[in-house]
Amino acid sequence: MRRFLLLAILVPSLLLAQSKRKKLKMALEKEKQERTFLTSNLKKHIKILASDSLEGRRTGTKGEMLAMEYLSTQYKIIGLEPANGTKYVQEFEFDEGKSYKEASTYLKINDNLLDAGEDYFPLAFSKVGDAKSNASAALKESGEVWICDLKDILEENKTNPHFDIEEIIKKKADKALNDGATALIIFNSSTIIDNVSFNKKDKSVALTIPVLYVNYSAFKKYFKDIVTTNKIDFNITFKEAKRKVHNVIGFINNNATNTVVLGAHYDHLGYGEDKNALDTLHSIHNGADDNASGSAALLELARLLRHSNYKNNNYLIIHFSGEELGLIGSKHWLEEPTINISKNYMINMDMIGRYDTAHKLNIGGFGTSPVWGEVLPNLSTPLITKFDSTGSGPSDHASFYRKDIPVLFFFTGSHSDYHKVSDDFEKINYDGEADIVKYIYNIVAAVDEKGKLNFIKTTEPTMGKSSKFTVSLGVIPDYGFSGTGVKIDGVSGGKLAERIGLQTGDVLVQLGEYKFTDVMSYMQTLGKFKKGDKTTLQIKRKDEVKEFEIVF
Repeated sequence: MRRFLLLAILVPSLLLAQSKRKKLKMALEKEKQERTFLTSNLKKHIKILASDSLEGRRTGTKGEMLAMEYLSTQYKIIGLEPANGTKYVQEFEFDEGKSYKEASTYLKINDNLLDAGEDYFPLAFSKVGDAKSNASAALKESGEVWICDLKDILEENKTNPHFDIEEIIKKKADKALNDGATALIIFNSSTIIDNVSFNKKDKSVALTIPVLYVNYSAFKKYFKDIVTTNKIDFNITFKEAKRKVHNVIGFINNNATNTVVLGAHYDHLGYGEDKNALDTLHSIHNGADDNASGSAALLELARLLRHSNYKNNNYLIIHFSGEELGLIGSKHWLEEPTINISKNYMINMDMIGRYDTAHKLNIGGFGTSPVWGEVLPNLSTPLITKFDSTGSGPSDHASFYRKDIPVLFFFTGSHSDYHKVSDDFEKINYDGEADIVKYIYNIVAAVDEKGKLNFIKTTEPTMGKSSKFTVSLGVIPDYGFSGTGVKIDGVSGGKLAERIGLQTGDVLVQLGEYKFTDVMSYMQTLGKFKKGDKTTLQIKRKDEVKEFEIVF
């Protein structure tokens, strides 16, 4: 009887233990299958988005359109609602200013066709039109075409902050016209300074004669002897360069008060036409890490959240285009949102495909809400993480941060393939990226019941995708500014710009002898300075020009 009672007690216990082990085994097997499915999906997405058939996904090209169609199809498969009326796509135009390369501009010297952009460029305020003419017989201002060396005047005014080379060129063009010239060709033989550039944003009145700038190396090659340079044939035309930009947007509607924005940019460099590649190869830049990796992760996060039990927020999924042109897509969506939502916080994924012990997972925006400090350090993850407090930086989360929205930015670090043709899908760490997707999903889950997160303004960014300079003014550029110069969208606390009194809305126009027309040329100018250098900074504040003596 005692043995029977013992068996009666033990058998149910053994059966319960077996049942628990079976359930645990099934749960582990299910988790393994889900993990395999996630990793497989990431690889599929990245392989397609970073394929040669998409030609580098340059904004406004067929490759971007193909990527847009792929993402839209995936949104339908996942079950996302359209977030622009009945459409997933928000299309808008981006005005790049004047372009001579996409027009019919050409220059021939003695039947030698020069390379536009490499050998020469027309000045943006040049008269348009064509001409066939004989050059002067000597390097002096005479003949049908004036040929002028800017060396002396540039070197004489090297330290003159008020010197404006464009005004000098315009005066020379007027003098040439009065003396009967049909065109003006300028070059610069100085090895000290060259401050002539094509300002695509120029809105000034066109001159009455054509003006072309020939690089000195090309001048020496094609104008070896002006006596034998007896045939000049050129045509100058400009075209307003506009691109169609396509954001792809889907919605998970949980009928909640607040909405979480999850984003990644899907555009890249194409063949390197925009001169933002770090190699000189005119070949397809597939951008597997930058940013097919983030785009793929966003699709998988959307899939997981679509079927999750975390319903206290809605989720807006946005694949931005135009990021490589200066956060164009994210800024436009914030200015012209396709759906009326109460934005809770924003998570951005940009270059998360190269995780390893050397390329840890960097998490920016940690300081933009006190909730991040409460939640993130307590979450379990196999990843080695590094937190950065700043909410600004070189990717789309910065646009949201500027609107006082808490953000997180996920990034596994730069590498030797960044902005090069070698950034291919075979180099992605798919297991590492799967861990990142799960980690972000767990963060979203952990703050599901936290309500609307409080926002905190943070300091100057300390991490980014790439840096070519060692000095900084401490300003945040307005990438959507269409005028000449760099408009300030924000000033970082404690940095040089704040110390000298720069303000949001100021327009930076010149550092020392270097004028710049946009963010790209501003960055190139910063690269000419190092810490400790003294120079002058010229800005426009409304209608007033101001000048500052600065030390980097």
